[in-house]
Amino acid sequence: MIHMDGVWTKRFIGAAIIQGLLVVMLTLAIIFGQMYVKPEVSRVIAFGSAGMWFTMGYVMYILVGVIGVGVSALFYHYLENTLGLSYKGIAKYLAVLHLIMMNVGIVGATWLMMYGGYEGAKAMLPVEVGGLGLTAAEAHGILAPLIMPIAVFILVLVIGVILGGVGFVITYRRVKELVKK
Repeated sequence: MIHMDGVWTKRFIGAAIIQGLLVVMLTLAIIFGQMYVKPEVSRVIAFGSAGMWFTMGYVMYILVGVIGVGVSALFYHYLENTLGLSYKGIAKYLAVLHLIMMNVGIVGATWLMMYGGYEGAKAMLPVEVGGLGLTAAEAHGILAPLIMPIAVFILVLVIGVILGGVGFVITYRRVKELVKK
C-alpha cells in the first residue's frame, strides 16, 4: 500500500488533479461547443495549418500539465516517503518554485497555443463554415503576437522544472550525509 505522507507529494498530486479537472472541463467545452461555436473546434483541428497550434497546445497540456505534474509527484514521493527525507532550506523554496512555475508555465503556454490555433484557423477557414476567409499571411497577424508570450511561458515552465531538479538533487544528497553519520 502506498502512503502519501510527503508534503510535496500531496501538493504535486493535488496540482495534477486540478490540471486533470481543467482538461476535462476544456474537453467538455470543446465537445459541447461543437453545437454552438462556429467554426467548430473539430473543423479547426481537421483544417491543420494554424489549427495545429490548437492541437499541439491541447496535447501538450495533457502530457505536461497533467501527466508531467503527476510524474513530478513520484519524484517527491520517492524522496519523502521511500527515503524518508524532507525538503529543508533552499530545497524547500526550489520545490515551491517548481510547483508554481511548472503549472503557470504550462497553462500559459498551451492555452495561448490553443487560443491562437483556434483564432488563426478560424481566420483562414471559408466564410461558409464560420471562418473569415483570410489568407495564411493575414492569419499570421493573429499568431505572431502570441509567439513571444508563449516562449516566455515555456521558459517559466523549463526554469521551474530545472529548479525542482536542483532541489531534488540537494535533498537526495542528504542521503549520503545521513549514511555517513
